[in-house]
Amino acid sequence: MHKLTLLALLAGGAPQRIVSTAPSVTEMLYALGAGDRVVGVTKYCHYPPAAASKPKIGTYIRPDIETILSLQPDLVVAQKATGNPSDRLGSLRLNTLLVDHDTIPGIFQSLESIGRAVGAESRAATLVRSIRGELDSVRARTGALAKRRVLFVVGRTPGKLENVIAVGKSSYLSDVMEIAGGANIFRDSIAAYPKVSLEELLSRNPEVIVDMGEMAETVGVSEERKRAVVALWTRYPILSAVKQGRVYAVASDIFVVPGPRVVEAVKAFARMLHPEAGF
Repeated sequence: MHKLTLLALLAGGAPQRIVSTAPSVTEMLYALGAGDRVVGVTKYCHYPPAAASKPKIGTYIRPDIETILSLQPDLVVAQKATGNPSDRLGSLRLNTLLVDHDTIPGIFQSLESIGRAVGAESRAATLVRSIRGELDSVRARTGALAKRRVLFVVGRTPGKLENVIAVGKSSYLSDVMEIAGGANIFRDSIAAYPKVSLEELLSRNPEVIVDMGEMAETVGVSEERKRAVVALWTRYPILSAVKQGRVYAVASDIFVVPGPRVVEAVKAFARMLHPEAGF
């Protein structure tokens, strides 16, 4: 551990060398003004642009513990999940903060927890109030509009409408869709991200389809590729979304990284669900 960092910790100061093990955590750290203290991020941390130049510690699922140790962090922030390596980090006596933000309330709690950990408690409180206010504003505008039945595809076989994984009820994205004026057609699913059959999709007949099923790597996706995704669905003209031309192919971290940009995600959904509302 760096001598100055150790002295700061002994004096009760804020951590000076922070490692993030998830894109959502990275965005939160930067939003809280701690970006200059971040010394390691995952290979999928694309935002803000300054994060892309930071040393890489692997992926969210498979962080490289040796690389993390070599960065001599005085704080490692990790998102709680099944199979998370946080136990190993703790056993190595690394100062680790676990956060859980798979829901919108979880985003607020994580911002507050990270804010306390990095000495930005007041900034976190201000940010939470701002995000909460903007979400309430969108909710007020969409509340009087008809709920559009929406399907969000987060996974499937590339080039085919097979092995489709949709957004279920207990997920951040379902919260986002509801605020934006949508009715998630799989909100009755027990699983957060259920695997669904084509027959079931057809029977539920979504009015809007949002598909990023084969674009997990969101950087550099061409418009031609997006058009090819939309074309897959035109094979089923019986679907309301196809009839109305309401199939959208998207490739953006705002839809899959729960964090400070949640308002951007909600407004993007609102534009797809209710273009007449002028978001």
